[in-house]
Amino acid sequence: MDCGYTQQIRERIKMAPDGRVFVSSDFADIADSNTIKQSLSRLVRDGDLRRIIRGVFDRPRYSKFLNELVAPDVDEVAKALARSYHWTIAPSGIIALNMLGLSTQIPAKWSYISDGPYKTYEIGRTKIEFRHRTNKEIAGLSPVSILVIQALKTIEKENITDKTIQILSHRLSKDQKIALLTEGKEATDWIYAVIKKICKGEKEDA
Repeated sequence: MDCGYTQQIRERIKMAPDGRVFVSSDFADIADSNTIKQSLSRLVRDGDLRRIIRGVFDRPRYSKFLNELVAPDVDEVAKALARSYHWTIAPSGIIALNMLGLSTQIPAKWSYISDGPYKTYEIGRTKIEFRHRTNKEIAGLSPVSILVIQALKTIEKENITDKTIQILSHRLSKDQKIALLTEGKEATDWIYAVIKKICKGEKEDA
């Protein structure tokens, strides 16, 4: 193995913030897959990386307060897996609610919709679940629009309140609301009706 490749990978990792999650394909411009695999194994041994699950690594974060390494960022792990397999994903369920400030519940399962196959992964006591959905539910939508639509689906029609609408309205920027009005047309009728209340006063993109 050319140690020069390992050094290039090491330097890239050191430039990233602590906690950043990596997969082999993040270094595809440096070396071939076998060389990258060997380099990553060496970097794990040297302490530059921590192996989270097979093929997924992070630059460990150390907490002086806790006096221990911080657990991996689950959302970053999910995004890294998506990069590795060329999936388009979006948070759903409780995760979508958390990201939009609609819930403070800490889930044991992080759920995502994906245009890839159904898959689950375990990171300690936490499970990541990718649930297959048709590409039209994901493709062509901005991340915020997908997030809002998934959050509304999770809450369900009968549980949508004025407070829900108020929180989302304050959470989204003017540009995000305009995009949501345009992109949300493909959602079910009741979801689009809620979207119009969230975006009240804004106009769709021409």
